[in-house]
Amino acid sequence: MSAEASVGGHDPDSVQSAVSQPACHGTDGHRNPGLMGSKYVKLNVGGSLHYTTIQTLSKEESLLQSICTGATNVTIDSEGWVVLERSGRHFGLVLNFLRDGSVPLPEDHRELDEILKEAQFYRVQGLVQHCLNAMQKQQDIFESVCRIPMITSAKEEQKMIASCRKPVVKLQNNRGNNKYSYTSNSDDNLLKNIELFDKLVLRFNNRVLFVKDVLGDEICCWSFYGEGRKIAEVCCTSIVYATEKKQTKVEFPEARIFEETLNILIYENNRSGPGGLHLLDSRGSGSSLGAGQSEEESATGGGDRRVRRIHETFIRDVMRLVSLLEDDGTAAQSLTDRS
Repeated sequence: MSAEASVGGHDPDSVQSAVSQPACHGTDGHRNPGLMGSKYVKLNVGGSLHYTTIQTLSKEESLLQSICTGATNVTIDSEGWVVLERSGRHFGLVLNFLRDGSVPLPEDHRELDEILKEAQFYRVQGLVQHCLNAMQKQQDIFESVCRIPMITSAKEEQKMIASCRKPVVKLQNNRGNNKYSYTSNSDDNLLKNIELFDKLVLRFNNRVLFVKDVLGDEICCWSFYGEGRKIAEVCCTSIVYATEKKQTKVEFPEARIFEETLNILIYENNRSGPGGLHLLDSRGSGSSLGAGQSEEESATGGGDRRVRRIHETFIRDVMRLVSLLEDDGTAAQSLTDRS
């Protein structure tokens, strides 16, 4: 009766000891001297049968090569099948890699991880590296995709902002939350705010977390967060009187939104520092807001941090700031000088 070796461990360093504990015996009761005297090998991997050559199994220095040389003891059943106590689902792919030196890998991350574990178990280092390269490529592709979270509750919003290591820019837009009629340009300006949000996402998605909120009370409002705190807020709506009735006016303060987006980059990677706070403070105390523009400042938890709520009634020259976006460092310095 043949003794069956246990090779179910996942740690490559423990494979040798795991499969070498029992001596491997053939049907004649003698210790297996190795398979190098044969040309072909029959493998039974968890019930999956494979027929290959010694040359294929020996192409890389691996567990399979050590089985061929007799360095690793295995069980050979009465019909001459080398029995490996392992799932045979991906073993064919391992053999194809040894044959060809490369194989197409699945895009599914879970399946790719299973193949990696099989490659690590059999110590086929070429396939291990092939899987790691594919995983890194998938990760790079995933990180380059623009994903915009949608706020569904105030609790979710607080948790998201508090746990995010990036600066956060939130656009709250809810056109239906209004009891007055809109001015003639309000719908166009609302769309312009949404379009600007999309453009900023494409420009800064790797550096800033952008989120949308369609459930809040504001019709159109931008909020800027750094290190879990609200740093600035740009409200784009106001109430105006026309023909003795109230109307809601939606504005498009493009220049101010650009400016606050650049300012929030100071908090990137939690590196605000004294310089960042000085820039925000100097803007809050010394910059001219222009006619019809008001600013409310309130402390948000100590120190010099402030929340600025700006109600815009005019649009500045945008082209100059657009050109500054080509060089973030130049833009930040320009904002500091202008302050």
